[in-house]
Amino acid sequence: MFQAQQKSTGTSYTTTVALLVVAFIFVPTVLFVSRPFGYLFLCLAIGCSALCVILAWSLWKKWSQLSIPSIANRQGRAK
Repeated sequence: MFQAQQKSTGTSYTTTVALLVVAFIFVPTVLFVSRPFGYLFLCLAIGCSALCVILAWSLWKKWSQLSIPSIANRQGRAK
């Protein structure tokens, strides 16, 4: 079934998904629940969401560029 000795491939999508959840679910929910006054809070929320999306995109590009040979080379060096 599951092998305890199996090595990680090095992909890390958990942070990417967490950033997208913050950008598209958490920030709008906080903005809606708090009912902020003025454009300052709206601009901060949009900025925070945009920052999270940009970070998620950059992490996705970084980790999705791994190829099978690069993963195999990493595991060979770890021995």
